[in-house]
Amino acid sequence: MLTLKKIASQGWQLLRTVSGDDAYERYLEHWRTHHSSEGGQPLERKAFFKAEQDRKWNGVRRCC
Repeated sequence: MLTLKKIASQGWQLLRTVSGDDAYERYLEHWRTHHSSEGGQPLERKAFFKAEQDRKWNGVRRCC
């Protein structure tokens, strides 16, 4: 049986995932898995969020 602490922890993680709050941690995990062998360094947290904001809001995003 799951303890209340474990349920709360899983709920918190789900909320972070749904809201995008864990995006940087997921980026680092992806980078380590797929790109670390290429050399270089992953983006720092501030640069990552700036790049994500630019990707999300720059350019035309409409159908018509």
